[in-house]
Amino acid sequence: MWKLGWIDPNEYSFDCMLRMERFQIRFILEYLEAGDKPVMGAALKANPKVVWLWKQKCPERAGEIDVLIASAPENLSAEQVRQAEVTILGGYEDFVIYTTPEVMYEKCDFIHGWNKNSLYEICSLEGKTVLDVGSGTGRLAFAAAQKAAFVVASEPVDALREFMRDEIAKRGMTNMRVCDGLCHVLPFPDDCFDVTMSGHVVGDFFDEEVAELTRVTKDGGWLLDVPGDQHMKTRRNERLLADGWEELPYVGTFGEVTYRYRKQVKK
Repeated sequence: MWKLGWIDPNEYSFDCMLRMERFQIRFILEYLEAGDKPVMGAALKANPKVVWLWKQKCPERAGEIDVLIASAPENLSAEQVRQAEVTILGGYEDFVIYTTPEVMYEKCDFIHGWNKNSLYEICSLEGKTVLDVGSGTGRLAFAAAQKAAFVVASEPVDALREFMRDEIAKRGMTNMRVCDGLCHVLPFPDDCFDVTMSGHVVGDFFDEEVAELTRVTKDGGWLLDVPGDQHMKTRRNERLLADGWEELPYVGTFGEVTYRYRKQVKK
């Protein structure tokens, strides 16, 4: 059921859904399969604090939330309610693990199995101003900060932003800052960065995202797509290839091919 294997959902309280961001709540509700709606309804019905917060964050989806609650089976036992919660937590494992960044840092293969040299060898970062989009726990951003003049880590999930800020403070870094921002609506003016990079981010709104990455990057600068190494086989990114990005594959830590991409910005 839990394909990624990053968490055991039995170890999480449904209260972690209180930490969902607006874009995550929208995603959960939009892509909830018909068979899972009564399950979600049962979990929400048993967690009025989550219902209240989700409605506050997404008032436009309040009616949909009420319909889900109304679809919940009646007279469920405590064990049945907990099973409904665990089913939902497992089904949105990637969002749930974002609420515990320290677990993400330890369990996600694309983070702990990644070698920062796979970034350094495809683009010179010395003296550059760099943007990392969808930074997560800062895999790319912290690596870039060891070389670059200045790094901005843009991340839409508050728990992950705070994790990075704590790490910056622990390390005594002065050349890295963290901010909120989605890939297709970045909070920067045009032509700010020498290098704009991401990994496991571009794709949901491909054209808008690539246009936005290009907009904030200087003429002659570089766009980088640098995913982490994974145990599973990954596919070539045909959309990046069609958009003129150069493919730079290598065999990763776990013996599988990792596909990196870069493109020089020309305005």
